[in-house]
Parts: sequence; structure tokens; C-alpha cells
Amino acid sequence: MASASESVINERAQHFLKVLIERYIQDGTPVGSRTLARDSGMNLSPATIRNVMSDLEEMGLITSPHTSSGRIPTVSGYRFFLDFLVTLKQPGQTLLTQVQGQLKGQMGQMGQKQIAETASNALSELTHMAGLVMIPKRESLFFRQIEFLPLSANRVLVILISSDGEVHNRVIETSQKFSQSELVESANFLNRHYAGEELEVMRDQLINELENTRSEMDAVMKKALSLAGEVLGGEQKEGDYVVSGQTNLMGYNDLTDVERLKLLFDSFAEKRQILHLLDRCMEADGVQIFIGEESHYDPLETCSLVTSAYEVDGAVAGVLGVIGPTRMAYDKVIPIVDVTARLLSVALKSE
Repeated sequence: MASASESVINERAQHFLKVLIERYIQDGTPVGSRTLARDSGMNLSPATIRNVMSDLEEMGLITSPHTSSGRIPTVSGYRFFLDFLVTLKQPGQTLLTQVQGQLKGQMGQMGQKQIAETASNALSELTHMAGLVMIPKRESLFFRQIEFLPLSANRVLVILISSDGEVHNRVIETSQKFSQSELVESANFLNRHYAGEELEVMRDQLINELENTRSEMDAVMKKALSLAGEVLGGEQKEGDYVVSGQTNLMGYNDLTDVERLKLLFDSFAEKRQILHLLDRCMEADGVQIFIGEESHYDPLETCSLVTSAYEVDGAVAGVLGVIGPTRMAYDKVIPIVDVTARLLSVALKSE
């Protein structure tokens, strides 16, 4: 199969490919020669059009489903379209004002996660797909306060407040049962000795103390370190993201495979693989797009991921984007993702 590049596809073939993909995105049905002849605005014979279609198929840019004589784009066809042919439609001022208003309305009232959720909801509402936003990564996050509340058996609710005012709740299973007074004493010890400490440094200190526990260490300190170690010692240092509008994906005819949808929803919950993709997007400039199999991640094989990085104080802090079917309106989605990333950068800068 010949490889496709802009230099080896003549202008007429590129025009037909653009018309075919735009028609397929709009209608969702294979595009035939008659439709192409009508939409292309070119006075060519059916035989000439069929020859062009055959050439595009040979290059792997379109394919013919066995149930139809029409053609649909392949992943390579979409990639060529996005790299060379797509005409982007910039969002209108009303949309920009809407997103800007939602983001600015949260400044000073919510933490980083809530701001990310607002941006995620905006992306989902504007594109009618799943919106994803990485929670901003910060180089330094400091410990402010911790509280332990006893639950049933050996379970303890941990309430940790970081320097940015973010409240982190977590239920842990302890290796021994603690009384309420022991939990209060442990929290007081940690708040007294570690308040203002950078969380990463605090985590490393606690792990080191636990590995080198001295016999003369008093009981309160031992219990406090044990509890804090279970809270922070197992914390992942990788990022996190929020997702909104997953159920929107159930409304697309292209995503009707229940088992594949289940895999996709599971991946939203598991997060690791999608976070890996988002991290890759942080390393590149501008809007990044993974089409179907380009992600090398099976749950996204029938989907596209469109992302753009956003900044805090001039440095890339995270990535936001949308996940939807490969047959999406890229001309509208790409500018929405790009503009939302820029507006989020401005909103976070003014925080």
C-alpha cells in the first residue's frame, strides 16, 4: 500500500478526500460517487471520480465497507485531513464569553480540582462529548492540617488540608485499631511537627522514619508516623484528571458496542493509561490529536482524543481535551479545545 503525503496526492484527489470526509462526518453514511460529484462542484464523469476514489483507496486513505459501494475515511485518511485539509471554524464570541464567565466565576471560591471540573463540564457541554481536564500539577504543595476520624473496624477517615486550601478525604485501613483519643493525639503531633512542610518532603521523611523506627520513640510519635505513613506513603506521585459527560458517548451511533463502551468507562475510572496519553500531550506544542489506533490503547480504538496544554504562570501545568468518536466535527472541536485551554490559562493566572 502506498504511503500518503501531501506531495504525492494531486490537488483534485485532495479536494475529493476533503469533500468525502466532511460529508461522512456530517451524515455518518458511506459516500458514493454521485454524492461526491454533486458536493465537489467539479464537472467530472462518474468514471473519473471512481478512478480518483480507487487511487485514494489504494493509498489507504478511504475504504469501502462490504455492505456498501460508498467509501468512508480510514484513520490514515482522517490524519491526512487533519494535517493538510481541515478548515477550522473559530467559536463565536457568545461561546467564548460563556466559557470565560464559567471559569472566572470560580476564581477565589474553589480549589484546583473544582476549577478543573468547571473546565471539564464546559468542554462536555460545548462538544457534547466527554471532557477531560488534568488537575494542575504544582511543583510545591504544602501540608497545612490533618484530622483522623474513626470509622468501623480498623477503618479511619483522613481529612488532609493542603496549602492551597484543597481538602483531601480518604478512607484508610489501618494495621491496628486506634481509639478516638489516639487519633486526636496523632493528628495533633503531625500538625505540630509538620505544618508548613512540603508534602513531597513530608512523605519522604515519614517513610524514612518508619523504616528506621527507634526503640526510644514514644508511643504517640509511633502511632502518628504509622497513620501518616499509611496516608502518604502509598500516594501516587502521578497526576490526576477529572472527566465530565461520559454518558454523552452513549448517544453516538459509532459507539454502540456495549463491551467497548464498558472498557472505555473502566479506563476513565482506572485513569492510568489515559493519564499516560495526557502526559505525552504535555510534551508537545499546540493541539494534539490521537485518532483511533494512534493512541495504542484498545478502549480508544474507535475514538479520537483532542487535547491542548494549559499553563500556570507561563509553565505548562496540565492538559485538557475531549474524547469522542473518530467521526467528530474536528473543524469545530479543535478550536473549542484550543480556546478553552487558553482561557483556563488566563483564569488560573488571575487566581
